[in-house]
Amino acid sequence: MMSEYNIREMIQNNKNNKSTKFIEKAVPAILFIITSVSILTTIGILYTLLSETFTFFTRVSFIEFITATEWNAFSADPTFGIIALVMGTLKIVVIATVVAVPVGLGAAIYLSEYAGDRVRRTVKPILEILAGIPTVVYGTFAITFVTPLIREMFPGVSLYNAISPGIVVGIMIVPMIASLSEDAMSSVPGETREGSLGLGATRLETVFKVILPAAASGIIASFVLGISRAVGETMIVSIAAGSTPGADFDITTSLQTMTGFIVQVTSGDAAFGTDLYYSLYAVGMTLFLFTLVMNLAAQWITKRFKEEY
Repeated sequence: MMSEYNIREMIQNNKNNKSTKFIEKAVPAILFIITSVSILTTIGILYTLLSETFTFFTRVSFIEFITATEWNAFSADPTFGIIALVMGTLKIVVIATVVAVPVGLGAAIYLSEYAGDRVRRTVKPILEILAGIPTVVYGTFAITFVTPLIREMFPGVSLYNAISPGIVVGIMIVPMIASLSEDAMSSVPGETREGSLGLGATRLETVFKVILPAAASGIIASFVLGISRAVGETMIVSIAAGSTPGADFDITTSLQTMTGFIVQVTSGDAAFGTDLYYSLYAVGMTLFLFTLVMNLAAQWITKRFKEEY
């Protein structure tokens, strides 16, 4: 009874304490301000992109921007056909996806379904170390190691090409796909695996016919997020892909991505107020829309195919 009385007395004293009341009222307000920072930052970025992009389209035809296939922003008679930069970006993304999806999914399957606890605790952190390597290091690795290796096997490939940075971007996003996919597969209840094995299925059949379908939402979301990361990659493509925009499908020659162009312009080549300067924001807005669509797709897939256990 004495202990119960002391607790009641403590609660009553806290209620009557003015400093406690002030803290209780202040903490939610402080947390709300902290939460609002990311929202306000997003609004500020979006406002900047929209306002400067609108200025660009008062000088350059929107139809030309989305339909022309030539991008030559630095010439005396510039042309602004975003398709050339979009094609460069897509070439990198497609190659990166071809590399990252099977490797990342294979690593996830091994870690989730085949590796023991000790191996998983060792291998997964090592795999995730790749995500912490600066992208400039990846870019240097692409131009100094991967590119010479490719040119040795295929002499017709130029120094700057889509293959080398595409492969390295794929390696860079492997940890994201592997980690998220492994988490999705590990969330499938053990009873599901045991039921499949108990019915006579092999472990491989269980993986492909039971586990992967059950974890499909998380796995597909990891693919979409990894591809979104590849779309926005900057330093690797700036170092190893070159700076020659082109709307062709050739992956053996120099190209330029949207992020590569942004780096080129922000390095000091554009005077404030020129068409070239405002084109930076038009390309940035296009890139923003790309990544926004990818992230919305990932969220929709997660909600649409999510399994409740």
